[in-house]
Amino acid sequence: MKTLNKFKIFKKNVLLRVDLNVPIVNGKISDFSRIISIEPTIKNLSNNYNKIFLLSHLGRPNGENNKKLSLKIIKKYFEKNYKNNIFFSNKPFGNEIEIIKKKMKNGDICILENIRFYKEEEDNDKSFSKKISKHYDVYVNDAFSCSHRNHSSIVGIPKYLPSVAGYTLLNEIKHLEKLSKKPKKPITAIIGGAKISTKLVLINNIIKKCNNIIIGGAMANTFLLCAGFEVGKSLIEKNLISTAKKILDKADKKNINIILPIDVVCAKNINHKDKINIYKINKIPKNQTILDIGPKTIKKIKSSLLNSKTIIWNGPLGVFEKKPFDKGTISIAEIFKSNLHNKKIFSIAGGGDTVAAINKLKAKKYFNYVSTSGGAFLEWLEGKELPGILSLKKNNLN
Repeated sequence: MKTLNKFKIFKKNVLLRVDLNVPIVNGKISDFSRIISIEPTIKNLSNNYNKIFLLSHLGRPNGENNKKLSLKIIKKYFEKNYKNNIFFSNKPFGNEIEIIKKKMKNGDICILENIRFYKEEEDNDKSFSKKISKHYDVYVNDAFSCSHRNHSSIVGIPKYLPSVAGYTLLNEIKHLEKLSKKPKKPITAIIGGAKISTKLVLINNIIKKCNNIIIGGAMANTFLLCAGFEVGKSLIEKNLISTAKKILDKADKKNINIILPIDVVCAKNINHKDKINIYKINKIPKNQTILDIGPKTIKKIKSSLLNSKTIIWNGPLGVFEKKPFDKGTISIAEIFKSNLHNKKIFSIAGGGDTVAAINKLKAKKYFNYVSTSGGAFLEWLEGKELPGILSLKKNNLN
């Protein structure tokens, strides 16, 4: 796989695939972390006198031109934060892009309109990829977070252009590979979220590597039920009770410690947050709903984490989006901030709610790496080869 470290790109028209799918609240960008992360790659390309064309998606326009999902909002950020001339093109191909190329000086940046305005992007249309690629000299992928997609801008275009990995993508791979190449033991994984079905492949993959697996969130309810506990009106997946049992049996045979909640925060439903109770797991009333982990569970998790050398965290441990049921997830982030940062522990975290909890406490610096890559992060942990990475490895165009 060619990288910017080893493959110098000089005075070229560079198509740079980035992830500018940023949250927008009331017409303003609320989180700039993805934009900031690509600065080293842009700086490298600009310093080497390339013309840089940023290619990204924003939201889910479903192949239609949706003004609310235009990347023009990104242009404002670049105009404010970059000294380079900033251009904008409504299309990544055709006469418009050729006219802009002539206006641009070496080192300048052009933001291309939302690539998902074209249905052909998600269809990975061959002729569409070809049509785009003929306007550029080199393709750079700096969007690890999109590299699990079989889309034109991820796997189609690299078939027609010399293709290189950018710094953001390489940085993510570097940290994730530490998990697959002899990580220090004991290894503890914290797996949360609503459904076992969304984390089944992940659990079956990490069970081969971990010493401890902490299971929280609503997915823990199904495990508690198959272990013989009453879970009241809590969310469960009845069709996966036998699967949960197999996972527990498999862990037992491999001498892997599965840590389930020993106490939980309950209410009659999510809207009864003024009437919450904490119950031991063998004392949950039939009219109650489990909405978060309890204080004794937090203490047990803390003990496990303090005795670990490698920690992976993916998913919330309660209904994170609703206070006060975010307390369990926030408490875990607090453990990293207050108790683990000065110990020789390799820690990596990812997933929307997990990252939100970490950012809420400003605890990002206490982790070795915090991934904002969502689905790509999860698929890597599941042991899958990402299509975008594979296309870079296969590329042999010079």
